[in-house]
Amino acid sequence: MNVLGIETTCDETAAAVVAPGENGRGRILSNEVLSQIAEHAAYGGVVPEIAARAHVEVLDRLIDRAVSGAGLTLAQVDGIAVAAGPGLIGGVLIGLVTAKTLALVTRKPLIAVNHLEAHALTARLTDGIGFPYLLLLASGGHTQLVAVKGVGEYVRLGTTIDDAIGEAFDKVAKLLGLGYPGGPEVERMAETGDPERFALPRPMLGRREANFSLSGLKTALRIEAEKLAPLSSVDVADLCASFQAAVVDVVVDRLRVAMRDFATVAGHPTALVAAGGVAANGAIRRALTTQAGEAGLAFVAPPLALCGDNGAMIAWAGIERLRLGLVDDLTAPARARWPFAEPAAIA
Repeated sequence: MNVLGIETTCDETAAAVVAPGENGRGRILSNEVLSQIAEHAAYGGVVPEIAARAHVEVLDRLIDRAVSGAGLTLAQVDGIAVAAGPGLIGGVLIGLVTAKTLALVTRKPLIAVNHLEAHALTARLTDGIGFPYLLLLASGGHTQLVAVKGVGEYVRLGTTIDDAIGEAFDKVAKLLGLGYPGGPEVERMAETGDPERFALPRPMLGRREANFSLSGLKTALRIEAEKLAPLSSVDVADLCASFQAAVVDVVVDRLRVAMRDFATVAGHPTALVAAGGVAANGAIRRALTTQAGEAGLAFVAPPLALCGDNGAMIAWAGIERLRLGLVDDLTAPARARWPFAEPAAIA
């Protein structure tokens, strides 16, 4: 089973071919990703119209490279998987219409994949872990703690009530005059900073539910920065280090609550999994590794190349769904918003 995966939900245009491998893992036969960082850098964030036009310009060539790079022709592909949302609707439409056209012409099954579900299942692609597992899904647009019980069976234990973690990192970077994308820049500056210089708050610490809130932390950092303006490079590094340390503390505390609630909805987890772009942050990875070890769990995170948006995760989610007969017809809609997990009913 060889499945083509197409990803165009934000500012990466991606296509990949994946096949089932050994021990429950997948085999990535090709994985082509074109980033649009250069196109959006001047604006300090993703411009939807620019992103959509960039997808149109390169997607057909990228698919051709992915299929030929896998040593196949389109006739030898067994399914066409595409991220049908959530995301910037212009980009989502471009990927979905392309996938529908290919499925129609080749008479192959179409699998409309939830982009968040693809992130959630990436640990099975890379490590072949079994269900159920506890997932921290953290990206520029999403922050959730989820009990992953099976394909299509997701229970949300906690989410953010305002900013996502990646969004908060990006806003802090912009506030401090750092480059784009902001998250990696904040992490880079934090490496040389003093994480104890600024006493920033840890929102939601100790709360019964596993939700996040980061807008207050971001505001507190802005106030500290305004007190010191103009900022020296040392000030910026210390602010970044203090901010990152606060986020790590919040993640660990919220994770402990989610671990407690996991047993109620899904029994004992097989592993603690991190996915999404923020899973590439070294400080967060180290904290999660420690937390998993204390709980007697394995910690699984994708290699850095699979933390961001990519076609391989879409193709793998397509394989998971195709195995279960979960295919879509040509009326599958593009969705700007598409929740993938049901909230947990915990007293």
